[in-house]
Amino acid sequence: MTNSISLTVNGARREFVLDDPRVTLLDLLRERLQLTGTKKGCDRGQCGACTVLVDGKRINSCLALAISHDGADILTIEGIARGDQLHPVQAAFITHDGFQCGFCTPGQIMSAIGMIREAQAGDDPERIRECMSGNLCRCGAYAGIVDAVLEVQAGQDEAKQRLSA
Repeated sequence: MTNSISLTVNGARREFVLDDPRVTLLDLLRERLQLTGTKKGCDRGQCGACTVLVDGKRINSCLALAISHDGADILTIEGIARGDQLHPVQAAFITHDGFQCGFCTPGQIMSAIGMIREAQAGDDPERIRECMSGNLCRCGAYAGIVDAVLEVQAGQDEAKQRLSA
């Protein structure tokens, strides 16, 4: 028995035939679309390396069955830059050394983008650490990650103030 699903991945509509309904969204992205920026870390939803945005919400793609997201809009690390222009969170991670080995970085960035879009970040470093607690960094780049999120959030707050003035 096969199942057909349709997903919009990084802005492009894609159709898939799944021979196995147990295929995770992570495996579909990595193996069928070669979007390997989304990492397979623990494969148990504990490390956050596989974080993507589904319909604007952060999820661990290793725990999500692809079939359960039929019709969804998926955003991965490969879909956030605009040509040569980095997403503001990517640029802030570079500026603030928000990575070391880089393995967790795609999941960290996607989680940060989701958190900012959900208006969860604010200007409280402790709140940011709490909201990002599902994303683990074995190298310990947490201070740079928090500083990067604070920078992006401050930039968005300034832009909102200019628009309302």
